[in-house]
Amino acid sequence: MNSVIIGEHVISENNQPFIIAEAGINHNGDLTTAFKMIDVAVESGVNAVKFQTFKAEQFCGDPQQMFTYNSQGKQITEPMLDMFKRMEFTVDEWRQVKAYCDKQNIMFLSTPQNPSDLELLLDIGIDVIKVGSDDFNNIPLLKSYKKANLPMILSCGMADLSDVFIALEAVGAFEGAPIILCLCTSQYPTPPEDINLEKLRTLKAAFPMLVLGFSDHSQGALASSLAVTYGAALFEKHFTLDHNLQGPDHWFSENPISLKQWRDSIHQAYVMKGSAVIRATEQELSMRTLARRSIVAITDINPNDKLTDKNIGLRRPGDGLPPILWDKVVGFSANKVIKQGTKINFGDFIDS
Repeated sequence: MNSVIIGEHVISENNQPFIIAEAGINHNGDLTTAFKMIDVAVESGVNAVKFQTFKAEQFCGDPQQMFTYNSQGKQITEPMLDMFKRMEFTVDEWRQVKAYCDKQNIMFLSTPQNPSDLELLLDIGIDVIKVGSDDFNNIPLLKSYKKANLPMILSCGMADLSDVFIALEAVGAFEGAPIILCLCTSQYPTPPEDINLEKLRTLKAAFPMLVLGFSDHSQGALASSLAVTYGAALFEKHFTLDHNLQGPDHWFSENPISLKQWRDSIHQAYVMKGSAVIRATEQELSMRTLARRSIVAITDINPNDKLTDKNIGLRRPGDGLPPILWDKVVGFSANKVIKQGTKINFGDFIDS
């Protein structure tokens, strides 16, 4: 079974799901808010909390490029550069975020936007590189990330299968690099008809050497829970402290209560997925005895009476000869008195 090691976690379809709470930019550039989000992630029981590390000028090219988003019940339009600049942290603040994650015993992750961002993250300490869908076709960037020799999580939103192949080639997936490929739809939120979990089957067939994940931008827990049954082993989802906070991602993100429900639902789905082996569970074994039937005498039977459907039948409980042996019993003759209601045993009859 394919697996990728991230820190102390072995990520595999057959292991417990690895779950990431995506803080993203929902800290709004405020360190105290980031700390509170880390606390919420810890309380929800997820494995990691993920941020986004960037300098806005390094990926926003046009200062006049406008961005329209929903926030606090209304549409906001402003320069994208201005919006992202409000979400930046300084190097010292990133160190504090990482230190607080360590203190709270939760894994720190962050998506870098440029090689300099990755250098910062490597300096403060990360176990894995996360690449967002926005940079999935940024082949020079992917090749530079490959040099870090760390596991990578790649989200493939907005991509077709040829894009996926090119990106995987750039990060060394076909050379055995530890890669987790996440199904993703870059719509916020993603409506049910655009989630297309069947794509996980396609990715599994096309790239059987990979561990698969699901970057879930839908609302609620159902999509991720279903993705467990498609073989996803890693999950991530945006969350916020409050839907009414100012910013582009708060309104569609999970709140602290629904974040925990999402996490719990994934684990419940994993338990429900269970084993492919067809056999009775331990609890079913006792139910099998209670609910199934045995061959019993339905009248008093005397010695030399032939056993027929007139004097034997099938009754609960199922701790005697089972119905499958019916044809092995019918036609034989009793060798002793068998009282009505008594279970038939092999020693009760002879070949007539």
